Amino acid sequence: MPKKWIKDVLKPANNHKKDSVNLEQEKSKPITSSLTDTLSMLQSNLGQSADFIIRDFKDKPSSDNVLAVSYIEGLIDANLLSDLMEGVILELSSEASFTSDFQSSAARLKKKLPLGNIQKITSERELLQAILTGSAVIVIEGVEYALDISISGGNRRSVQEPTSQTVIRGPKEGFTESISTNVALIRRKLPTPELKFETHSIGSYTKTKVILAYLEGIAPLEVILEVNKRLKAIDTDSILESGYIEEFIQDEPISPFPTMLNTERPDTVAGSLLDGQVAILVDGTPFVLIAPVTFFNFFQSSEDYYQRYDISTFLRIVRIVSFLVAMLLPSLYIAVTTFQQEMLPTTLLISLAAQREGIPFPALMEALVMELIFEVIREAGVRMPRVIGPAISIVGALVIGQAAVQAGLVSGAMVIVVSFTAISNFVIPYFNMASSVRLIRFALMILAGTLGLFGILAGLIPIMVHLVSLESFGVSYFMPYAPFYKSNMKDLLIRAPWWAMKTRPNQKSGKNKWRQAANQYPASTAEKERQDKSDNQK
Repeated sequence: MPKKWIKDVLKPANNHKKDSVNLEQEKSKPITSSLTDTLSMLQSNLGQSADFIIRDFKDKPSSDNVLAVSYIEGLIDANLLSDLMEGVILELSSEASFTSDFQSSAARLKKKLPLGNIQKITSERELLQAILTGSAVIVIEGVEYALDISISGGNRRSVQEPTSQTVIRGPKEGFTESISTNVALIRRKLPTPELKFETHSIGSYTKTKVILAYLEGIAPLEVILEVNKRLKAIDTDSILESGYIEEFIQDEPISPFPTMLNTERPDTVAGSLLDGQVAILVDGTPFVLIAPVTFFNFFQSSEDYYQRYDISTFLRIVRIVSFLVAMLLPSLYIAVTTFQQEMLPTTLLISLAAQREGIPFPALMEALVMELIFEVIREAGVRMPRVIGPAISIVGALVIGQAAVQAGLVSGAMVIVVSFTAISNFVIPYFNMASSVRLIRFALMILAGTLGLFGILAGLIPIMVHLVSLESFGVSYFMPYAPFYKSNMKDLLIRAPWWAMKTRPNQKSGKNKWRQAANQYPASTAEKERQDKSDNQK
C-alpha cells in the first residue's frame, strides 16, 4: 500500500518531464560556424547577468573578430584565466590558424596553456552548461565547435575540522562544499587504482554533479549496479544537498530508521569503502552518503578504530545503553508511576508520590509537555547565533525546569528523567538515528500512558519486526544477528583488536574478503611463538 501511494503521488511529474525534454531539445542545437551567431545566442541566454563576461580577439587590428573567450566571473580561477588569455594571444600571434580539426587546435593550445582538461563542445546546451559550471569557453570563427577549458575556482571554504562529528583522536580534516576537494581528500586516503569514481549529473536546472565512489573488487557488483540504477532514475528540477539524493534512493521512505549513513569525515568514508560499502558525493555539501548500512553502523564512530579495542568496546556498549535509555526511559517512568506502582520499592514509591502531590497533570501529559519544551529549547539553540545559542539553551532549560518544579506544574523526578533522556540522545554518534529515536520516544510515551508496560511491549514488538525486515540496498538491516554471521561479531558491540579482524563483513563486501594476512598477531605474541618454535627445534 505505501509503495502504491508513493507512485500515485509521483504521477503528476510526467508533465514536468515533458516540459524539461522540450526545453532541452531547444538548447541542444549544434554550434554554428558563425562567431557572431554563437555570441548572440550566449548574450540572449546569459547577457543580462552582470557576472557573464565575453572577451573577443582579432588576429589583425583591421580584421574581424576570430575568436572569443566567455566565462562566469567568480566561478573561475583568476590565475588560470590570466594564463588562458596569454596563451590565446600567443596562439593568435602565430602563423597557424584554428581549423575544424579539434585535435590540432587543442594540441596547440595545450602547448601554450598550463591547464588541465580541454574538451570539445558541439551543441549550444553543452556550451551553456560548460560556462555555468565554471569553465572558460573559446568560440572560434568558421569552426562548428567550441573548446571547453576547465579553470573552475573562485572563493571556496577551506578544509576544516568537522563540526558535527568531532573526535579526540583521529584526523581533523573534514569535507567541504567543493566536490573536487572531497574527491581529493578520499584519494589521499586511498591512493590505489582500484578506487573508482562514476559521475552523474542530476537536476534539470541545477545540473548537480553526483559522484559514486567504490573500491573495485571489494564493493559488491550488485550494489554498485543498484545504486547507479537508482541515481539514473532521478528526474527532478534540483539537487541542492545530499538529503535530496537520500530521499530519492533510500529503500524504505516511510521508515523512521535511516537506511543510509551521512558523514563529513574522509576517514569514515575511506573505512567504509574498505569494508565494501559505496559512497555518494554531492557537489555543494560536505555530507557524503554511505550505503549499504546496518543498524549497528550508527553506533560506531571512526574514533573506535584509533583507540584501544577495550576502550572502544566499552564506548559502544555505552552508546547502545544510551540508545535504549533515550527511547524507553520516559515511557517506563510513565508506565510504572501510572499503572505498575507495585514494581517500585516502597521507599522510592513514597518519594515519587510525595513529589507528585499537587501536580495537576497526569504523568503522560507532564512528560509530553516537558519533552516538547526541551525540543523547543534545543531547536532554538540550534537556530540562534552560535555565540549565544548554547548559553540560551542551557540557561533556558535550567530556568524553565526549576520554575516549573517550584510552581508545582511538574515533579522533580520528571525533570531528571527528561534531562537524562536528552543527554543520552546526544551520545548517539549520528544525528539521523538520534532524530529517529526522538520520534519513536513520543509514540512509546503515548502507549505507556494508555496501556502501561503492555503498551510499551506492544510498541517494541512491531519495531523489532520492522528492523529485522528492513534492507539497505540488498543488505539485511539487522545483520549480523538476522541473518547471523559469526565472523561479523568481531566488529559489532565488541570491537576486536585489529590483528583479529582478518576478513571484511559478510553481505557488504565483494570477492575480496580478506582484510589482512592470516598470520597477523601482536609483535610480542609473534616473537613468543618464534621463540617457542626455536626451543622445540633444539
